[in-house]
Amino acid sequence: MDLIFGFLQNTGFYNLTFGNLLMIIVGCALLYLGIRKGYEPLLLVPIGFGVVIGNIPYSSAMPLGVYDKGSVLYYLYFGVQKGIYPPLIFLGIGAMTDFSALLSNPKLIALGAAAQMGIFITFLGALLLGFTPAESGSIGIIGGADGPTAIFLSSQLAPHLLGAIAIAAYSYMALVPVIQPPIMKLLTTSQERKIHMKPSRQVSKLEKILFPVVSFIICAFIAPGAIALLGMLFFGNLLKESGVTERLANSARNALIDIVTVLLGMCVGASTQAQSFLNHKSLGIFVLGAFSFAVATASGLLFARFMNLFLKEKINPLVGAAGVSAVPDSARVVQIVGQKEDPGNFLLMHAMAPNVAGVIGSAIAAGILWSMLSPK
Repeated sequence: MDLIFGFLQNTGFYNLTFGNLLMIIVGCALLYLGIRKGYEPLLLVPIGFGVVIGNIPYSSAMPLGVYDKGSVLYYLYFGVQKGIYPPLIFLGIGAMTDFSALLSNPKLIALGAAAQMGIFITFLGALLLGFTPAESGSIGIIGGADGPTAIFLSSQLAPHLLGAIAIAAYSYMALVPVIQPPIMKLLTTSQERKIHMKPSRQVSKLEKILFPVVSFIICAFIAPGAIALLGMLFFGNLLKESGVTERLANSARNALIDIVTVLLGMCVGASTQAQSFLNHKSLGIFVLGAFSFAVATASGLLFARFMNLFLKEKINPLVGAAGVSAVPDSARVVQIVGQKEDPGNFLLMHAMAPNVAGVIGSAIAAGILWSMLSPK
C-alpha cells in the first residue's frame, strides 16, 4: 500500500493545481488557433504543445521541467535562455529573404523605421506602470512583431520574463490578420487604399550582393548590440544572393530554420509553468504587447500619409502597416485589404519593402535598448 500511495503521489493528477489546468487549456487554445484556424501553425503548434508539456505536474524530487537543472528540457531550453536560437532563425530568414523590393524603392525603408515607434512608446508606458528599465525594454520590443528578436533581448535583459514576452510576441504575430485590418481601415480613407503604385524596378545582381555586406557594416556600427542578429540575417542573405553557396543557403532556409523553430517554440511553451507564469506581470505584458503592436501598425500607416504630403508619386498608406516585422504575414494582410477596395491593385511586393525593413529596424532597436539598459 505504501508503494501504491507513493505512486499516486507522483502522478500529475495528485499534483495538479488550478493554474496548471488553466495553462493546459491555454495551450490547447493555441493548438486550436494553429491547426483549425491556420494562424501561424509553424509557431503556435510547437508553442501550444510546449505549454501543455510545461504544465503537466510532477514531483519536486524529479528534475523534468525547463527550470530543473539536469533535465533534458533544461538543456534544450539553454538555447532560448542564452539567446542561441534567435540568431540561427535570423540566418534562415536571411537565406529566404529577397531584398529586391526594398532596393528598388529605398524610400520605403522609412516606413519600416516609423513602425518601430511602437517599441519606444511601449517602453515608456512600461516604465510608467512600474516595470524596471530592463523589463520595459524587453516588453517594448514586442511592438516589433518579431518573436526571435523579443526572445533575444529578453534573454539578455529580463530572463525571468522571457516566457511571457515570447508567448505575447508570437501570439500577436499569429494574430496579424485579425489585429491589423481594423487599424488599417480606421486610419486610411477608401480613396487612399485604392492608390496604385508603380511596378518595382529590376534590381541588378551586384546590388543584391553588395546590400547585405554594406548594410551590415552600417547597421553594426550604429547598434553593435544587434551584431548577432543582423550578422546572421545578412550572412544568410549573402549565401542566397552570391550564387556560389546555394547548398548552404538551402540548408539554412529549410532544415536549419525548421529544426530551430521546433525547439524554440516547444521550449518557450514549456517555460510557461503556471507557478512562474501566472502573475500580474504576465498580464501587464500581454496588455502592453497589444498596445505596442497597435501603435507600431498605426505609426507606419500615419507616416506613409505624412510622406504623401511631399511626394509626387503617392504611396498607398496601407503598405506602412507592413513596417512591423511579421514577415511575410503583414505584407499579405496589406495585399488582402488593398484588394478588397480594388481587386486590380497589387501591393504585396511593395509591402515587402517596409516589411523586411522592419526586421532590420527591430533588430537595431533591440541592439540600442541592450546597449542602453544592460548593467554597466
